[in-house]
Amino acid sequence: MKVFHAQSQLKQHLQPFLKAKQTIGFVPTMGAIHNGHLSLLQQAMNENDVVVLSIFVNPTQFNNVEDLEKYPRTLQKDLELTEALSNKIIVYAPTVDDIYKGNTVAQNFDYDGLDNEMEGVNRPGHFDGVGTIVKKLFEIIEPTKAYFGEKDFQQLQIVRKMVQKNNMNIEIVGCPIFRQENGLAMSSRNERLSDQAKEKAAFIYKTLQSAKDLFNDKDVKDSVNFVVDAFANEVDFTLEYFIIADEASLKTATVKEPGKKYRGFIVVHIEEVRLIDNIALN
Repeated sequence: MKVFHAQSQLKQHLQPFLKAKQTIGFVPTMGAIHNGHLSLLQQAMNENDVVVLSIFVNPTQFNNVEDLEKYPRTLQKDLELTEALSNKIIVYAPTVDDIYKGNTVAQNFDYDGLDNEMEGVNRPGHFDGVGTIVKKLFEIIEPTKAYFGEKDFQQLQIVRKMVQKNNMNIEIVGCPIFRQENGLAMSSRNERLSDQAKEKAAFIYKTLQSAKDLFNDKDVKDSVNFVVDAFANEVDFTLEYFIIADEASLKTATVKEPGKKYRGFIVVHIEEVRLIDNIALN
C-alpha cells in the first residue's frame, strides 16, 4: 500500500492516473478509522479506478484547543485497517506544515448561510476550517468523486456548497450513517468513550427513532419537546441541542411545510465527549 506524507510526491504519483482520465475516488478523514470510514472506502472502490484516503487532524476546524489535543491519533492502526480492506488504496497522511506551508489559518467562505445554523452557531469558525482543508485536499488530489458520511450532514451540505461556489468539477457523494449494532453512530470520538458509555449512548438513536415516529403524526414542537424531556431524565447525558431543520437550507423548522424534507439534528455530551447524530424524518 502506498503511503505519502508529502503532497508533491502524492501529486507525482497521481499524475499518470489523471493523464489517463481514470476516475479517482477520495475519502477525507481525520483518522481513528472505523467501519464507517471503511464503508466509504468500499463504496469509493466500487465506483472508481483509483481510491485515495487522507488522514489528517485539521487544526483550523477546531475552535477548542483541548478538543484538538484530545482528538484520537492512531495512524499505525489506521494504516493496518485500510490495508486489510485493500492494499491498492493510496494514503495521504500529511503534516500540518505540508498542508499549510507555515500559515495555519482558515480561509473565509460564503456558504449562503448554511454555516449560520447548528454547528456553525456552537463552533464559530469551524466550517471555514472545514472548507479550507477540503478545498486544499481537492486541489492536491483532483478527485472525480469525494465521499462523506451523512452523520456530519451539515458538513456534507457545506462541502457541496463550497464545490458549487468554486466551480469544482467534483461529485460529492453522501453515504448513509454507519451504526454499531446498538444504533450508536460510528465516530472517531467514540474511541474516547468507555464501553459502558458506548452502550448507554444507544439511547441517542433510540430517541431519534421515537422522534421520527412522532413527527409523522404530530407537529414539530411535539417532537422537539419529546427529545428534550427524554434527555432531561437521563443523568448520564447533557443535551446541547435537538433541532428539526429543512434539509436544503438547514434552517430550524417550526411548522411542517408540504414538499420539504426535514431532518432531526442532535448533539449530546457523555463522559465529556461530544456526540452528534441526525435522522431523516420524512
